[in-house]
Amino acid sequence: MRKNGIIMFSDIYAALSGGMGCIMDKNAEMAQLLFADIKKTPEDFEKKYPARDLPEGAKVTRFAPSPTGFLHLGSLFAAFVSQRAAKATGGVFYLRIEDTDKKREVKDGVTGIVEGLEDFGICPDEGMINETESKGAYAPYIQSHRTHIYQAYVKSLVEQGMAYPCFMTEEEIATVREQQEAEKKLPGIYGEYAKYRDITVEEAQKLMDEGHEYVLRLKSPGKPDGKVSFKDAVKGSIEMPENILDVVLLKKDGTPTYHFAHAVDDHLMHTTDVTRGDEWISSTPIHLQLFKVLGFKAPKYAHISPIMKEDAETGGKRKLSKRKDPEAAVSYYKEAGFPKEAVLEYLMTIANSNFEDWRRANKTAPIDDFKFSLSKMSKAGALFDLVKLNDISKNYISTLDTETVYSGTIEWAREYNEKLYKLLTENEAYARAILGIERGNAKPRKDIGKWEDVENYLAYFYDELWDRKFDFADNLSKEDMAEIIEEYKKIYNPSASAEEWFPSVRDLSERLGYAKSPKDYKKDPDAFKGHVGDVSGVIRAAATGRRNTPDLYEILQTLGYDEVMKRFDEALNVLKG
Repeated sequence: MRKNGIIMFSDIYAALSGGMGCIMDKNAEMAQLLFADIKKTPEDFEKKYPARDLPEGAKVTRFAPSPTGFLHLGSLFAAFVSQRAAKATGGVFYLRIEDTDKKREVKDGVTGIVEGLEDFGICPDEGMINETESKGAYAPYIQSHRTHIYQAYVKSLVEQGMAYPCFMTEEEIATVREQQEAEKKLPGIYGEYAKYRDITVEEAQKLMDEGHEYVLRLKSPGKPDGKVSFKDAVKGSIEMPENILDVVLLKKDGTPTYHFAHAVDDHLMHTTDVTRGDEWISSTPIHLQLFKVLGFKAPKYAHISPIMKEDAETGGKRKLSKRKDPEAAVSYYKEAGFPKEAVLEYLMTIANSNFEDWRRANKTAPIDDFKFSLSKMSKAGALFDLVKLNDISKNYISTLDTETVYSGTIEWAREYNEKLYKLLTENEAYARAILGIERGNAKPRKDIGKWEDVENYLAYFYDELWDRKFDFADNLSKEDMAEIIEEYKKIYNPSASAEEWFPSVRDLSERLGYAKSPKDYKKDPDAFKGHVGDVSGVIRAAATGRRNTPDLYEILQTLGYDEVMKRFDEALNVLKG
């Protein structure tokens, strides 16, 4: 009766046919009437898609979106979790496109999904690679190309008396629903409301000849008082009422519903674990019932909570909204220039609560070394924190070498900032020198959180970007600041080493009446105009226009003597004007 743990349709047929020949004959007649063009059987597809040759315990997971719009951050998170679950066990993660709802499909939707995943390093082992092509032995990975498979399985269910054609019109269904609502009963087609549940072949033939449209429904074996229980990898043990609805398997045009298609696909592609949003929990009894009547082993389910956001208007929490939140779209992060590695680091912090402790103990280890577990996911919705993502991204970029920062910026600017791209590629050595300032230090600066920040970060190095404004501190007079610049111009030596540079500023400070250290100034502030930090701050603002920058010595070296002198003169004009 079983082959590789799967109940075979031929065995069911043989077991039931003895003593029930008349009924089976009628079912076979109905199946032939409805599916005369379907010649292949479920057994043909079982042979075509054999079990995967994988290590024991390896998970086969999938991301199965509809090509109906932009890739949502929540979808990226679900794909990331599915990929990690497979990767952690030496399994397979594949991309399947569920495009049975053609009304909502958008142009190039599949390509958008594929590219959106690739932009953030989530590359499936199998599945669709563009609108028409795929890789992997379980193709096609797009449901609109698998209609003949679904119809073969529905035909088999009809042969077993487990499915039937339903000719109810939309008006009839609406009337039934109104009656059920008035009587406070479960809405749907089942039991006494399933008008065509016991339709004969002759009746079906007559209605078809008259041109009436129909769907194929499951003849649900569920009982009104029945219960179904399953262990969810995230939520734990769940018990729910058994499904009693005669759900639609095939729509009027012969295409499958999501419920039915995913059951067939997950079986034939040998999916072991399904990770999806917790809004699907309510449908799980239907899905488990479909696996059972089809004779399939059901996959394990992991229902993940949605990513939430604090609502500024209400003070409460809500789901990230496509309409309200630009950060809901995955494209937002690419356009802003968040490195994919930083985005994945952030997603892992909300995927597994123990990841941050692991990261603190393994600062330089690749994320793949972390042992991801579905069981360690939060049962409640994670709260999206853009500030935290930015901090993680700053920390990540601060660890990169100059060449990686340069190439990352160039790659982003080529698409999103033509002006910056032109500047950085006209003089690559100069651009690298700028981006290399203080890079590689034991405690690197964290000025850049995303490639979008680079323009402002280095603006004062380029005439085309710098606004030529000088943001001097307000604790010294203009006269004192002008004096500092004039005197520093006399002693500035571009050939001095980094070790020699600051002592020269300190000596200048003392000569002009400033304390050689903030500590000395604090002991006796009345004895000094200020301290060496004030002096270097004036030099910094005169050279860059800013109060806060990376290492001033390196900046002056990178700008070059002539440019530094030119800026000092401009600053003096501002202070004296």
